[in-house]
Amino acid sequence: MLMTPTPASPERIIAEEIGARSEQVASAVALIDGGATVPFIARYRKEATGGLDDAQLRTLETRLTYLRDLEARRQAVLKSIREQGKLTDQLVVAIMATTTRVALEDLYLPFRPKRRNRAEAAREKGLGPLAETILSDRSTNPEALAARFVTAEVPDVKAALEGARDIVGETMAENAALVGDIRNHLVAKAELRAKVVKGKEEEGAKFSDYFDHTESWAKAPSHRVLALLRAEREGIISLDIEVDAEDPSSVKPVEAMIARHNRIRMGSAASPADEWLLGVARWVWRSKLKPSLSTQMMTMLKEGADDEAIRVFSRNLKDLLLAAPAGAKATMGLDPGIRTGVKVAVIDATGRLVDSATVYPFQPRNDVSGAMAKLTQLIEQHGVELVAIGNGTASRETEQLAGEVIKALKGRKPVKAVVSEAGASVYSASEIASKEMPDVDVSIRGAVSIARRLQDPLAELIKIDPKAIGVGQYQHDVDQARLSKALDAVVEDAVNAVGVDLNTASAALLSRVAGLGPSLAEAIVSHRDREGPFDSRRKLLKVPRLGPKAFEQCAGFLRIAHGKEPLDASAVHPEAYPVARKIVAAIGKDVAQVMRDPQALKSVDPGRFVGDGFGLPTVKDIIAELEKPGRDPRPAFRTASFTDGVNEITDLKPGMALEGTVTNVAAFGAFVDIGVHQDGLIHISQLADRFVKDPADVVKTGQVVTVRVIEVDVKRKRISLTMKSEMPEAGQTDRRQGPGKPTNQLSTKAGSDRAPRKETQQQGALADALAAAIKRR
Repeated sequence: MLMTPTPASPERIIAEEIGARSEQVASAVALIDGGATVPFIARYRKEATGGLDDAQLRTLETRLTYLRDLEARRQAVLKSIREQGKLTDQLVVAIMATTTRVALEDLYLPFRPKRRNRAEAAREKGLGPLAETILSDRSTNPEALAARFVTAEVPDVKAALEGARDIVGETMAENAALVGDIRNHLVAKAELRAKVVKGKEEEGAKFSDYFDHTESWAKAPSHRVLALLRAEREGIISLDIEVDAEDPSSVKPVEAMIARHNRIRMGSAASPADEWLLGVARWVWRSKLKPSLSTQMMTMLKEGADDEAIRVFSRNLKDLLLAAPAGAKATMGLDPGIRTGVKVAVIDATGRLVDSATVYPFQPRNDVSGAMAKLTQLIEQHGVELVAIGNGTASRETEQLAGEVIKALKGRKPVKAVVSEAGASVYSASEIASKEMPDVDVSIRGAVSIARRLQDPLAELIKIDPKAIGVGQYQHDVDQARLSKALDAVVEDAVNAVGVDLNTASAALLSRVAGLGPSLAEAIVSHRDREGPFDSRRKLLKVPRLGPKAFEQCAGFLRIAHGKEPLDASAVHPEAYPVARKIVAAIGKDVAQVMRDPQALKSVDPGRFVGDGFGLPTVKDIIAELEKPGRDPRPAFRTASFTDGVNEITDLKPGMALEGTVTNVAAFGAFVDIGVHQDGLIHISQLADRFVKDPADVVKTGQVVTVRVIEVDVKRKRISLTMKSEMPEAGQTDRRQGPGKPTNQLSTKAGSDRAPRKETQQQGALADALAAAIKRR
């Protein structure tokens, strides 16, 4: 009896995958199992994990769940086979060695409880011995042998051989080693083949690139896979997996693999039994293995495409959330509109609505003078320092209006910026907005959100379902549960990386802090409203239901400015306050003095303060915080300056140099808002003078970039841009960027899922009318 082997521990497997030691992973797993959050572990338990960062910890968390589920399934499979009395030592070894769910299910396939099938029916008719004899004795003539099995239930030789085929075919199709080998062959050699469904050419014009399309299964990029799957789902194309279709051999490679696994001789050495078995092998491939493995391959393809799309969405969301804040300043938000007017909201430095209006500078009213007078009055009355303009309909015209107002002001002038309004309408009608502004019209709430996004994009955007922000590609086509989980993790990491002001943060923002959640966040806000601002972190323990464990997790990420304890304004965790005080005491100052003048810390040796459970990484973090308490990791605020006179796509000319803001980064390039109501695309081959493997290596969502126009297609609303030092010819792409057809803007935008810009035929006329009115004024 063989000893039952022990599979590799999840800790060891994960350690190899993330490039860490097993002890590091084991420590992180213990902390997670104990209820610690990823942000807390990454920031405050560096000694325990050996400095695993949040990205490694997120991967660890995901893989730990998968491997534990795999182990639970493994035990269920072993139990099922054992109860059938079919568990052998060799099978135990094979099952314990599996590292994927697919491999485990391959081994379990012959033992999985089945409904009565054709093979079982053939066995009941007494055809099992016929199948076994043909398999074991290749000198047998199948037809002569089958004649002996003709009975009342088996009327002739043909019926007997069909029954034997069903039994042998089931055996072949349930061979785990064979199935695994064929799957590996498919992964290496299979092709995706798409064909347009007859009569769907016009309806599916946006998918025309795929009407007759073939490419390697293994090399198909995620965005194209998702486009193909969407086209198939909409009934525009048929999509199949093909393998060895062009192979000229009389016995295809897959058929030969089945033959080898079953020791079937081919060619001149083949006996009648071998010839019959080769026919069964072909039948097994066509009717059993190809359909089931093709389904698996499409599932694997979809999961891989989902992984990449979710990764891209997560990266873009992180960049957007961590975009530069303009700061706590009085801000005017302008939500552009034509017939319904431009909604105006003025908020103070804390984001509270202090005034609002609606102005009508566009048709049918064309009240440019009245609009400018009202905006001027609001700016002067409330000391507005920032003007945020939504990037929807009439955005450039509204920006031009605001620019003329600002130009005419005397003294200090506000800074204007165009911001994305994606998801603003979702927020306006949300329960959060209703609670924050119960008596404010929905349309004005949108303008408030636009203003707050300029002040602090993170604090405002976390109030919106991340999927509504629209910085992903084909986001509605991917697994929604996995997408939500990934995006929630991104939001949590971003919020905790920046930190949260305990006395001004909304419940929505507080709910994203490590260790809290919606209910505790609401409890904190209620306590704050009832008792007044918190003057120390320790007062959090007086909040109902907020116990020591939640306090441990959240305290370091919550900031209190001007409280009783100066360290409460920093990212130093309360548990480390004694170490921080020892450090400042060693240089003869108190905490407040050091935080105001950190130069004395330059001479501090961190090693002197290691001990009592605090290692060198934590001590270094404490010193860094004392040098720059509560520092914001986000970049300095900068706005893109749109070019005057370039308001519409018709204003663009090849060679124009423009400034714009990156709105979305995809696998094939980046979209840039250059102020013409239609984002332009910088194809991956045009991002830099060097080869670019991943667009995210060059640009980030929210980044201000300088581009040049390569080509403009007004009819199809396509704008091709470049960031290269030399202008390429129109339509040129870099072949070094990989195989496959260049993705055109129509197909990519069809799948980008960004909130579409509202287009009207009147906007060119509106711009002219506005310019004329301003000139008259």
